[in-house]
Amino acid sequence: MLTGWRLTVSKLFIIPQRYVLGIMGFLAIVNAYTMRVTLNIAITEMVIPVNESIHPDPEACVVEDDSSSHSDKPLHPEHLYPWDRETQGIILSSFYWGYLITHLPGGILAERFGGKYTLGLGILSTAVFTLITPTVIHLSDGKWQVLVALRVIEGLGEGTTYPAINTLLAQWVPLHERAKIGSLVYAGGQIGTVLSNLVSGALIQATNDWSSVFYVFGGIGVLWFVLFTLICYSTPEDHPFISDEEKSYLKKELDNVSKEKLPIPWVAILTSIPLWALVCAQVGHDWGFYTMVTDLPTYFKDVLKSNIGENGVWSSLPYIVMWTVSMVSGYLCDWLIRKNYMTVTFSRKFFTTLGECVHMEWKKYDFYRIALAASVGPAIFLVLASYSGCDRVLSVSMFTIGMGFMGTFYCGMKVNALDLSPNFAGTLMAIVNGVGAITGIISPYIAGSLTANHTKAEWRIVFWISFAIFNVTNLIYLFFASGEEQWWNNPKRNAVDNAEKGENSIPMESKNEQIQ
Repeated sequence: MLTGWRLTVSKLFIIPQRYVLGIMGFLAIVNAYTMRVTLNIAITEMVIPVNESIHPDPEACVVEDDSSSHSDKPLHPEHLYPWDRETQGIILSSFYWGYLITHLPGGILAERFGGKYTLGLGILSTAVFTLITPTVIHLSDGKWQVLVALRVIEGLGEGTTYPAINTLLAQWVPLHERAKIGSLVYAGGQIGTVLSNLVSGALIQATNDWSSVFYVFGGIGVLWFVLFTLICYSTPEDHPFISDEEKSYLKKELDNVSKEKLPIPWVAILTSIPLWALVCAQVGHDWGFYTMVTDLPTYFKDVLKSNIGENGVWSSLPYIVMWTVSMVSGYLCDWLIRKNYMTVTFSRKFFTTLGECVHMEWKKYDFYRIALAASVGPAIFLVLASYSGCDRVLSVSMFTIGMGFMGTFYCGMKVNALDLSPNFAGTLMAIVNGVGAITGIISPYIAGSLTANHTKAEWRIVFWISFAIFNVTNLIYLFFASGEEQWWNNPKRNAVDNAEKGENSIPMESKNEQIQ
């Protein structure tokens, strides 16, 4: 009877369970980012407007006299707070203080006990604290230290998200679907940012109350948790209604994923050159991404003089393009690997650097020269945006093109940890994303400190710093990254394989790792 029930329920799912997990993983990151990012828009309406006459900007944009488009003054001026730009930078960065702390514990817990509840409970806790954010702010009379403490706690909950998702993907996703499903899941960051910006701007404008956005996104996070716990499981073996056909297929395709709870090879991991190259790429990506996510709404309001409704729309466009590019490049990456047009290593480096059409017979150093030229893509357009004057369309176009280039990161370096070690994917993601999260602490604070007077010249410095970090970190990744499974992923299996081949040692790295 139980078998018949399983068969009946499994037929209710039109798509395979690994795709169900991919969709729910995508929605997990969408929720994570909506709850993380919504304060970035809301805070522009939570602070007392700056008096620009104190520090006039000769390049300042002029607000057009259009009462219909700028009549967005809040109904509750008593809920405006005297937070200067440096204080705002501390508030916006405080989320990442907690976010950084739970990365490594989250990865270890996900590998030991499964990714389902490590992910689910993390998102649920963030949702609950998002729901109570307005109440906490009002009861504390806008004390920014209290808001900082609350955001740290939210970050603690959300810090498990990426390590847990990486652990789930390692258990569910075959190699030749890794870029496609990985790009879908991790592109949730862009969609979450788009939804947060669009909905927050429109909702605050419609209600004249910044509190509403926290209630909406917190409530959606709770609903996601309920659905996720009902239909998703940590491994195919645990799933009560996966089809036998899909279970057999995944068992065959994921034979390099150990079913045993292996001890974590800390020394091998922490001395792995490809891992630290990946960390460098993550730092460069996150610096640019967090600078944009955190500070773009402020830039549009303080520099381009956009109102809250326009701010939400303008801030969303770059991420829509970024999401589109990430999805297209994910499918393209899997296809190129499947057709043997690219090795895994080459594809990760190529798409991380940025996608241009290159001939696969080029010499190694020819590729590096072209790749390094292409690597300035996101950085150069962010800088150009700061030189676009008061032309909003041109500025948004520059930001959009720059963020579009960043979309190829997700089928490149973002799934690279799965290549290096499926068995320790959660731990690797905890290290990589955790170190990258440090930029979420630093970049908003630096941006806030450098833009105290809200001038274009100050903002240009912010974008030039991003330009330098983008390119230095990408250069390191190009020379030292790998897409090959590392020997320490499963030393016992490698020892058996080597014994069967008559070999006496475990290879530390693939000897054939060359860019073709």
